[in-house]
Amino acid sequence: MTTKTSTDLVAGARFEDLQALMALMTGDEKHGPAATSTLDALWVLYDRVLRVTPDTAEAQDRDRFLLSKGHGPMAYYAVLAAKGFIDPAVLPSFGGYDSPLGHHPDRTLLPGVEISSGSLGHGLPLGVGTALGLRAQGLTDPAVWVLVGDAEFDEGSNHEAVAFAGASGLDRLHVVVIDNSSATHGWRGGIAQRFAAEGWSTATVDGRDHEALHRAYTAEHPGRPHAVVARVEPKNP
Repeated sequence: MTTKTSTDLVAGARFEDLQALMALMTGDEKHGPAATSTLDALWVLYDRVLRVTPDTAEAQDRDRFLLSKGHGPMAYYAVLAAKGFIDPAVLPSFGGYDSPLGHHPDRTLLPGVEISSGSLGHGLPLGVGTALGLRAQGLTDPAVWVLVGDAEFDEGSNHEAVAFAGASGLDRLHVVVIDNSSATHGWRGGIAQRFAAEGWSTATVDGRDHEALHRAYTAEHPGRPHAVVARVEPKNP
């Protein structure tokens, strides 16, 4: 039986290869549940939706992806490696003193990473600002995608961002909420209702169902920002 190297895994990478790429990342403080909860949502985005590649990572008309859920970024790193943004040979250095792969992503160290993240509640406000900036420049094609965790909505900054984006009709802004039931507070009617109340288009899907994720990601939402709530298994069952 031949064992695949990290280079073999990236050549024609499939979703099934991501676990092996993640397994290359050892060390402490991996935040396993935080990482694995995002794996399917990230893969479908990068494999079928986002208009950005390693060659266009600096192009003005690229789509922007902002990982607000920056703690436990192993799945993110695995997807970036699978799509050629980072060398898979660096994955075993995860969390090391001299490694570019920190416990939170650093935009100055990794190609294709739009923001340095990990502090709860600041990714969505940055996404709103990014969408506003693109609109101000007359760039109407690039989409802005932000992935957040449900616990980030314990932070008031996200609720302000949701209200502002809805009132401003930021229709190039998209949010993926990974709902693994880790939030302290709940929302009457569910997370999607919080967005809908502010004028957003919404969808709630099984966060492990790739076809359902793709349909939700690509649903039309003229004149409104769009939120996809991806439900996965509870963090603490």
